[in-house]
Amino acid sequence: MNVITVAAAVILNDQNQLLLVRKKNTQFFMQVGGKLEINELPEQTMLREIEEEISTTAQIQQFLGRFETLAANEAGHQLVSYVYQVNLDHAPKMDAEIAEMKWIDLDHDQTLLAPLTREVVIPWCRANL
Repeated sequence: MNVITVAAAVILNDQNQLLLVRKKNTQFFMQVGGKLEINELPEQTMLREIEEEISTTAQIQQFLGRFETLAANEAGHQLVSYVYQVNLDHAPKMDAEIAEMKWIDLDHDQTLLAPLTREVVIPWCRANL
């Protein structure tokens, strides 16, 4: 199985809502983040993707871990994700390849979620908030 390695951001607001984005030409909402470039550390990838996707800078609060799930938009691919909780320095604004951005409640189940968001991020948020 092909493997895609990414870094992903868990971004929560004061109401404990989770920020999710949907990239253009895709269906699933997911964490802000993206694929690692050659010789790039996951932390660098995540901070770069935050700037590219939602036009702000961020501070890493903690490393949640390395997780393996199925990829949301690439059928038959395994996703390896380095997941970090971050605090944004400014309000997020959609940029680059982002088609839609929203804050969801942790018990909100109407949104089509990426496997990483559904299987790892939301359970972590529920257990740790």
